[in-house]
Amino acid sequence: MAKSLDESLSLFKDKVSDCIRSQKSISVTTHIDCDGLTSGSIIAKALIRAGAKCTLRTSKEFSSDVAESFKTDSRDFHIVTDLGGGFGHEMNQNLGEDWIVLDHHQIPESEMDNPNVINAWKYGIDGGMEICAGGMAYLASTALDERNSDLSSIAVVSALGDRQDQGERKAFTGKNFEIAETAKDLGLVEIDLDLLLVGRETRPLPDAIAFTSYPFIEGLTWNRDTCLSALNSSGIQLKDGGRWRVPAELTEDEKRAVIESITKFTSAKNATGIMSELIGYTYTFPREDRQSFLRDGREFSTMLNSCGRINRSGVGMAVCMGDRNRILREVETILTEYRRMIRGYMNVLSNERWRVSESETCVMVNGEDVVPEMMTGTISSLIAGSPKNSGKIVILRAKAEDNAIKFSSRKSFGCKSEVNLSDLMRTGAEKFGGVGGGHDAAAGAKITKDKLDGFLNYLEVNVVNVPSTGSTR
Repeated sequence: MAKSLDESLSLFKDKVSDCIRSQKSISVTTHIDCDGLTSGSIIAKALIRAGAKCTLRTSKEFSSDVAESFKTDSRDFHIVTDLGGGFGHEMNQNLGEDWIVLDHHQIPESEMDNPNVINAWKYGIDGGMEICAGGMAYLASTALDERNSDLSSIAVVSALGDRQDQGERKAFTGKNFEIAETAKDLGLVEIDLDLLLVGRETRPLPDAIAFTSYPFIEGLTWNRDTCLSALNSSGIQLKDGGRWRVPAELTEDEKRAVIESITKFTSAKNATGIMSELIGYTYTFPREDRQSFLRDGREFSTMLNSCGRINRSGVGMAVCMGDRNRILREVETILTEYRRMIRGYMNVLSNERWRVSESETCVMVNGEDVVPEMMTGTISSLIAGSPKNSGKIVILRAKAEDNAIKFSSRKSFGCKSEVNLSDLMRTGAEKFGGVGGGHDAAAGAKITKDKLDGFLNYLEVNVVNVPSTGSTR
């Protein structure tokens, strides 16, 4: 049994090399979000370079049915990224030793000794903060061949997509920091302190402020007219000839003027927190075209999330693997549609106040018949980003397929609760015959609708009425 990360990665290399030598086919299955699309693409790219016969596909979740389907799959070996935690026993039953999971979500104790599960937590690495599935896939790819270090830039995008930029001023920590430094040394990424506005490289400045929803700025977010008025009052030159200027073009003095304009819309209580979210390290890919949504790392990650959430995962993975031609125009359409959908969902939730119930520690949101299953993570993150929800846990629910209910939970900025959302969702879902898990600060669960009342009561006991020092019971 592998006892260190290096030993586990060596095992991965041996298994993949054996497949290549014996011409066995390899299937890569990954999640639909940014971390999933990047991690799957990194592994697929490394396998193709090594001469492996491989296919890449996505799944919105992992379940017993997915594990069972591998048994009759025509591929000889299976690699799962950003999914599969908690299903090691079933994978062993269905595939024997012909599988590997590369992941970073918290896993049950029973999987710690399974050598086919290569999970950050097994090696003392915080999978919620220090590395994501894209990072784990990157480490596996460089174990195959050190020349795959050029895939570090895609691993940077994955960490940004999973919001693991939680160090001081939005810096990376742990393995993420090491991977970003590798990308920087290779000239693949530039790391600087700057304003963290949406669309740094692509959006006119008024739009960049209006579309910045994490953090949510009351009065400015989704209110372009007010943003334009505030900027005009600041004296900033907003156009270069007939072209709107973008945030990446601002001078230092102009950036200070933007900050002053934004602070006028924040209360003294929220100003410090909002500014800490708006000023931090940026990750720019200099080899991408200027004013391209691939040039800024966070914008790149948003693009990938949009592809996955509206069933266009293949487009996002093609971009990760190097396609830069016609497909980029397709991505622009996807991004526009994604943002339109988000605005629509948030407007309904904001207007229909009966959908929201709040306590001192928690915000419960009923998104049934409004938020699609695949958008729950995005919307719960946006709600958690609102200053009025600062310090609280946000739990959103929505209808899912097969008469099920999907839950997505997030800890907002400044939340001091000791409740581990991964444990909360996994334990609660299992009590009611469902599945759940994730990270301490972001997790999800799925149960059948007939168990909804019981699960809501469980949340009431373990979150809603629990003080900030509470724990799951």
